Amino acid sequence: MIKIIKSLTMIFVATFAMQSHAWFWDSWFKSDYTETKYPIVLAHGLLGWDNLLGIEYYYKIPAELRKDGAEVYTTQVSAVNSSEVRGEQLIVEVENILAVSGANKVNLIGHSHGGPTIRYVASVRPDLVASVTTIAGVNKGSNTADFLRQIPEGSALEGVAFALVESLGAVIDFLSGGGYDQDAMGSISSLTTEGALAFNALHPQGIPTSACGEGDYSVNGIRYYSWSGGSVLTNVLDIADPFLGIASIPFGSENNDGLVGTCDSHLGQVIRDDYAMNHLDEVNLLFGLHHLFETDPITTFRNHANRLKKAGL
Repeated sequence: MIKIIKSLTMIFVATFAMQSHAWFWDSWFKSDYTETKYPIVLAHGLLGWDNLLGIEYYYKIPAELRKDGAEVYTTQVSAVNSSEVRGEQLIVEVENILAVSGANKVNLIGHSHGGPTIRYVASVRPDLVASVTTIAGVNKGSNTADFLRQIPEGSALEGVAFALVESLGAVIDFLSGGGYDQDAMGSISSLTTEGALAFNALHPQGIPTSACGEGDYSVNGIRYYSWSGGSVLTNVLDIADPFLGIASIPFGSENNDGLVGTCDSHLGQVIRDDYAMNHLDEVNLLFGLHHLFETDPITTFRNHANRLKKAGL
């Protein structure tokens, strides 16, 4: 009996010591590097999703940001639709996030077509937004979208091409549980240079007035940031790289990430536009395959969360 009591006592003491050690470690060494004042809300791009059969669009990024204090939410809107429709859908998502979190504003981060989408929210509902950050945002259009719009209007080829895009959007939406309508024509038209210029005339906040400069850093109390990659082929093991190489052909000698020109991605304060990342690397797709000897995409997100924190956002 005495041996049993001694054993139980030793287990109790060891357990208490372990808990105390864990408490001590968490209290003294827990990092708040990414702990922003307002929640971070991530918005996907064209043919995107929040979580598709267990695969995150922002691959492993939310967890890495939460690890050091950030409150992070991923959102879903139409995979394929116009910037305005996607923006209205995102407003509803943001309102729901604010209701759940108790915050009164959010830090919006949008990739690719997610760029104009979050810019729309900030333009029509500035009361909801603390900052806007676009990652390879289609802020002045895309040469790839311009190329697609050169398909003769009303032709059989146009019908097939847009039907395929819309069908793919519908499949992605179904598998990720979105429940949204898809509109390929509306989406591609929004992403052309002509469509982007029309959008910018109504929502100009943060757009540079020069060809490759910076825009206003702050508008209506909202901070504007952007960054993008400037490489196309970055990892021989990534099966997406060859497709992005083909997609980059319409850019000619213009620097781009495979789908968006680097200068056309500029918005507000430009962090960098020459990361060794292509359009998918920027959000850590596919499955975290990126350039082995350059900046890890997750690091760019962590650093930016810290940047927002230091700015009081």
